[in-house]
Amino acid sequence: METTTTRANPLIDPQLHIWHGEVALYLFLGGLAAGIMIITGAMRLRDRNAAWSSHLALLSWCAPLLLSLGMFFLWLDLENPFNALRFYATFSWHSPMSWGAWILLLVFPVSILFAWTQTRRSASGRLARFDAWAREREAPLAAWNVAGGVALGLYTGILLASLAARPLWNSALLGPLFLVSGASTGAAFLLLFRLRDDERLALGRLDLFLVAIEIVVVGLWLASLASGGRESRAAVALFLGGPYTVSFWTLVFAVGLATPLAAEWLERRHGVVPGRVAPVLVLIGGLALRWILVSAGQSTGWAIDVALH
Repeated sequence: METTTTRANPLIDPQLHIWHGEVALYLFLGGLAAGIMIITGAMRLRDRNAAWSSHLALLSWCAPLLLSLGMFFLWLDLENPFNALRFYATFSWHSPMSWGAWILLLVFPVSILFAWTQTRRSASGRLARFDAWAREREAPLAAWNVAGGVALGLYTGILLASLAARPLWNSALLGPLFLVSGASTGAAFLLLFRLRDDERLALGRLDLFLVAIEIVVVGLWLASLASGGRESRAAVALFLGGPYTVSFWTLVFAVGLATPLAAEWLERRHGVVPGRVAPVLVLIGGLALRWILVSAGQSTGWAIDVALH
């Protein structure tokens, strides 16, 4: 059997190199927005009568703002940006990108309405009636905020996992990994601001738990690749002696996971109010994880064995 191909695309052959840093920034900011939505929504559901600090209430607005910034970076990466509007002319059950487009569209009103209910203000006229309507539905909006955040966080990983032609991405664990990482970076982001000590302690405990879970999921993801076929083992070898070894184990594992875990554990053990060093490292690691995965994944592929007779 003889196979002949006339395909010659410098962006695809021999390696795919069409996604750049803008995509990594979109995935990072999308995961960060998802984390903020999940955490703030869950905090409100846990104690519906709790009085938040003014800073924490205002930070709920960061979810739609950060997501807008992320979508702007994605828009910059598109070859024909305005063609993205075609996603909203139809819906395909089998297309992760179609799901993602509609998730993004639904997340905005939910996150904005929830943020509105958390911000104290004086309103009059029609705005007062709208304010009363939103406040009466604070609990359902909080639940939808959590659900929207989970969908958004999972989607950022499933977007890559659905591309079966790239062995490094083609893993069912990538969605949960990006979800946990997004929640962790969301907690870290909130810790950067001037919150009450009780709020910082709660967020510090949560981030400690999330970073520990993320380490476990990263280990499972690497183990699943290492125990897979030839192409999967070649993909994980990029991090085990390959060109991405130093960057992955330094920026993602040491800086973004191990060091913050140790710092937050010491803070938790000694009852110290969490500082800002560990959260900054978590954010650096979250961005590095997506940047490295987007770049490394495009260097992997499936070999085609052709027998010539």
